[in-house]
Amino acid sequence: MLRTNLIRAITNPKSRTLATTAVVSQGRTKRPTATRRTDPPLPPPSLDVTPISQPVFVSLTTSFTGNQDVTKDNVVALDPTVFNHPIRRDILHLCVTHYRDSLRQGSANTKTRGEVRGSGRKIRPQKGSGRARLGDAQSPMLRGGGVAFGPKPRDFSTKLPRKVIQMGMRVALSSKVKDQRFGIMMEMDWPNAKTKYLVQKIKALGLKQTLFITGEREIPVGLQRAIRNIPLVDITTSEKVNVYELLKWRRIMLDGKAVDFFEQTLGKKSYLSFPVEHVTSTSVSLP
Repeated sequence: MLRTNLIRAITNPKSRTLATTAVVSQGRTKRPTATRRTDPPLPPPSLDVTPISQPVFVSLTTSFTGNQDVTKDNVVALDPTVFNHPIRRDILHLCVTHYRDSLRQGSANTKTRGEVRGSGRKIRPQKGSGRARLGDAQSPMLRGGGVAFGPKPRDFSTKLPRKVIQMGMRVALSSKVKDQRFGIMMEMDWPNAKTKYLVQKIKALGLKQTLFITGEREIPVGLQRAIRNIPLVDITTSEKVNVYELLKWRRIMLDGKAVDFFEQTLGKKSYLSFPVEHVTSTSVSLP
């Protein structure tokens, strides 16, 4: 092999190497890739969706008119995502502070030295009197002068995300349910506008210090006239109620439309819920 290379180098001067010619390898044959094991496809989701958590059962309360015969076995199944939410004291604090900030008037106003009436004349010469230096009569150091860094009209309201307010409503409603200060009556109507008879009815039902919440857009006229003169009792609509009012009152009482309103606006879309009237006839033994 060496002799052959020497002869090739002599006969071909341009060749400057004595190395053997490289042999181009054809490369390794590519092995066929193994087929991956695929899991069988999952079946399509069923239409019979069951709630992840159990609903909350609350006993019904006799209405003002007493048209419906309500017993202790008549209960209402409530959405647990609305009426069984974990208690969050921080969220309640944020919602209450947000509401009370919006109630502040913010109209306090004082005049600065530039707004007080009077001349800008210097009271006495700068030197020669031996007394303190003074400027004009509107100085904050003098009686009748302006106020230094006094309050001015401003807006004290704060902003809070909508989802935080909705969570606050869930927590407030759930706290009333857990404390057993929550009730439901199917309808709130009082055809007789007399306050005297409504006081007797509220006393018989034991609903003193109660906030009544109706799902109607407007409060029934007869009930509003009769209840507005009763102390420690008030009524509002489900659209106007807020976290502060839910926590302020000792007990809250909802009607069927108010329950549907809260479940539609505050409930999770994944939970399967039914209108209140569909479950009122079901008798469930409470623990």
